Amino acid sequence: MTIQKFRNNLLSNNLLQNNFIMNIDKWIKQIDLITESFKNKFGNLTYSELNFKPDNQINVWSITQNINHILIVNETYKPVIKSVLEGNNKTPFIGKFNFIVDKIGALILKSVNPQMKRKMKTFPLWEPGSEISNEDILKKFISHQEDLKNMIRSTNDLPDKKIVISSPANKNIVYKLDTAFDIIIAHEQRHFEQAKEILPFLRKN
Repeated sequence: MTIQKFRNNLLSNNLLQNNFIMNIDKWIKQIDLITESFKNKFGNLTYSELNFKPDNQINVWSITQNINHILIVNETYKPVIKSVLEGNNKTPFIGKFNFIVDKIGALILKSVNPQMKRKMKTFPLWEPGSEISNEDILKKFISHQEDLKNMIRSTNDLPDKKIVISSPANKNIVYKLDTAFDIIIAHEQRHFEQAKEILPFLRKN
């Protein structure tokens, strides 16, 4: 390797490092905004209101189901991030092709965009169940959001910022670590919007 190439690689790595650190601040702020949004919109609702589902709306989730779905999805990322931090993350063969990784990541991120109104069927392991008995679901969500921020902060010192991970739902669905955090946050925003759709039905009821 020439000295110039070494310097270019070093510069590129430094830029990745700085961008990742800046993104951490952005993700933390976004999580705080989402948490406040859930508290402000749903904090005064009763247990029955949180579990309310409109009549004849089979495929519509209650507010509680939307929140619980977020918790379930995010929890499945914990072992993935843990393996990254411990240096045990194993990238599948498909993850060695950057253009495929970037394409898949962009597609997944687009699919969870809050502005995408078309609802998609989730993976079975992420189903929230019919009715959640936990009456303190919002408290659980708020606590979870703090854990999520800590999980993201824990990746700050990773020497390699170009890590590719597999989706917890399918090892052949691959994307970069920073894309994973974008996906997690966009997914939370999406289900906040879906949960809000219940409010007009509650007022009618």
